[in-house]
Amino acid sequence: MKKMAKLAFPVESKFCLRINLERNNMKTVREILQSKGNAVWSVLPESTVYEALQLMAEKNVGALLVIKNDRVVGIMSERDYARKIILHGKHSKDTLVKEIMSSLVIYVNTTLSVEECMALMINKRIRHLPVIENGRLSGIISIGDVVNAIIDEKEFVIDQLVHYITGVPVLK
Repeated sequence: MKKMAKLAFPVESKFCLRINLERNNMKTVREILQSKGNAVWSVLPESTVYEALQLMAEKNVGALLVIKNDRVVGIMSERDYARKIILHGKHSKDTLVKEIMSSLVIYVNTTLSVEECMALMINKRIRHLPVIENGRLSGIISIGDVVNAIIDEKEFVIDQLVHYITGVPVLK
């Protein structure tokens, strides 16, 4: 991930520090996509669950969007597989994605902050959020992407506080 640039000048006051720290807390979905990319992996509703799992394994992702006629009609995750196939004694080679996918897909736009995404994911108990920009699918973010962005922000704040307290720039 891209790191935020460190301040090149000493912080003069608590007010100045607060402004710089607040500015950093506004990381958005757009910034996550800029650093991770816009790749979106998908399957058709008529694909078998086994085919979907193969694609997930190949691409090292935990969920796939289900797209039909250029429209997102659902999302299939590892959680759907575990709860709707394995626990019900079904077979992934005989079951279609449309039988286990989640039809309710919650989207976000690129201006949402990582904190807002985290709150949404916790509240709705979801791990993946498709991203819409100008009415078009522009990517997907995971809980891991959001957590990493929040950790990067907190590390930046800590570095700025260490610099403010010690007067020594933190180099990484």
